[in-house]
Amino acid sequence: MSDAPSTPTPTPFPAAGNISDAEREELRRHGILLTSLEELYNWGRANSIWPLQFGLACCAIEMIAAATARFDIARFGAEIFRPSPRQADLMIVSGTVTKKMAPNVVRLWNQMPEPKYCIAMGACAISGGPFKQGYNVLKGVDRFIPVDIYIPGCPPRPEALLNGLIELQKKIQTEKVAGPQAAKHLRSDVQSEFPVPEYGEHDIVPSKNPDVWSPPSLPRKA
Repeated sequence: MSDAPSTPTPTPFPAAGNISDAEREELRRHGILLTSLEELYNWGRANSIWPLQFGLACCAIEMIAAATARFDIARFGAEIFRPSPRQADLMIVSGTVTKKMAPNVVRLWNQMPEPKYCIAMGACAISGGPFKQGYNVLKGVDRFIPVDIYIPGCPPRPEALLNGLIELQKKIQTEKVAGPQAAKHLRSDVQSEFPVPEYGEHDIVPSKNPDVWSPPSLPRKA
């Protein structure tokens, strides 16, 4: 019988010495709010995400449904779909990425200002999905741009997209604004633009960006 998993130690509130989250919650019930600039900064960014108005295939229909009154993505501060990449900070790659479209996807990503995030919505955006064996289909958009959240499904329902958005918000709220663990958009050694592939004579060139993606290694038995 395995040992029961140990209870994780709660992280004390960084700007309040040894005050724990439970004690901070107790203070909140008495009308006293404690926060830090980092927490306030991340709270604002996580709750004001502007997705790019951008769809590729059938998953885009589910993405559009998430913005309707029934699912109401506006509850999470992400209802403003922007028609320009210059005004967006979230790219939802919803649908099949063909090799003819891949250069334009990377170009749009490069035009988005930092901080920016990417959600791969659906099996096609993640791995090519049912069209993976097609000569003209990219086997995953993460071969050229970094992906923060993967949402499996064919297609994923709007609830799955909302769950992915919540996971992205959790990720944003844990980002650091200073120090060696600072978020990528605050570090000068992390690139924000990536090489745009070209459609060559026989295939897309290069076939992947090795700085972003590398094939998994499969352990083989001797």
